[in-house]
Parts: sequence; C-alpha cells; structure tokens
Amino acid sequence: MPKAYEEIEDDLRHPRPRAVRDNARHQWEKDRARRPLRTRAGTGATEHETGLHRDDLVFYAKYRTIEAPKALADAFGVPAGTLLLERTYRTRCATGTAPFSLVTSYLVHDMIAANPDVLDDSKEPWPGGTQHQLSTVGIEVDRIEERFTARPPTPQEARELELPPGTAVILLRKTSYDIHDRVVDISHVTLPGDRTELVFTTPLERW
Repeated sequence: MPKAYEEIEDDLRHPRPRAVRDNARHQWEKDRARRPLRTRAGTGATEHETGLHRDDLVFYAKYRTIEAPKALADAFGVPAGTLLLERTYRTRCATGTAPFSLVTSYLVHDMIAANPDVLDDSKEPWPGGTQHQLSTVGIEVDRIEERFTARPPTPQEARELELPPGTAVILLRKTSYDIHDRVVDISHVTLPGDRTELVFTTPLERW
C-alpha cells in the first residue's frame, strides 16, 4: 500500500539509518570474543554497522528448539530430526518501527548445551555475540561463508521491513565453521535493499 503523505514527510524528517555490512566485521567479532565483559557489553554488531549507540536501539530475541528439517540437517552434517536451537532476532532504531533486518540463526543443541545460559533468550543481547557464546563451550570459529542473493520481498517481509514499493530484499545465508571444519552456526538474514550497503574488503598478498 502506498505511504500516506504524512508518512513520507516523517521519513524525510527522520531518515532511517543505513547499515553498512563489511566482511571485516567477522574478525572484529572474533577479536571481541576474548575481551573483558565491559568491553563486549559496550557495543555490538548493529552499533558497529549503523554508528548508533546501544541506547538508540530496541532489541528483540526469541529462542525455541526445533527438529532439523533435511536441508538444515544436511548443511550441519547431522541426521534429520536432530535438535536445533532456532534463534530469531529483530533490532530497530528506538525512533522507528522497522527492524534493520530479519534474522534467524540455528545452532546444534548438543554442541552448546554445556552452557545453559546460551540456551536462554533472556540473556540477550549477549555481550560479544555468537562467537563469544560459542567460545564458552570451547568452540572457536575458523571461517565464515556468506552467500547473497536478491529477490522481491514477500508480503510479510515488505510489511515487517516497511519497504517502499518496488524495493528488493537481499538474502544472506551465513555459515560459520569451527577449527575442526564443523558447521557450528547457520544464519538466514533478510536485508532491506533500500537501506543496506554491502562492503567487501579483500586483502591481497604482496609480491
């Protein structure tokens, strides 16, 4: 549905923050995973990407356990039906109503069950994020693979992200591998095409 004139005026007065996603964020997150609590709690990935402060944000997280469907089970290398922890995240600017992205993350339940706090969504936002959560059960992330595609949004995505007509969504499938080459986290992220910038920095070896 087209926006009313008043909504358009409000958007002009209060432009939505853009998120700049740089793949260097992963090393930044890994470095933070071993920092003291006070450092980890000071800022998170959203603040890093938007330039906002923690007090500027409203954070939502909901966890549930599910049985792995075949596609996810195959990706994790586990039998279908294996128990997974499904985590849904929404973070928005306190002055707005649309989240920066729609995030669903999956962890193998048995890999993280040694730390009950990692299974508890009331502990969110977790200082240091997923890499620190994994570190508490002895898992070190070795590499992260990100695959991007784009398509028109579903009606639900368009409503939740408050997308202008004709705006595409960027789909990110993020897979994290540990130092033993196990898949330890799979995340599906839906990004609004009108306010997301992707930056890829590739260091090249010198001659």
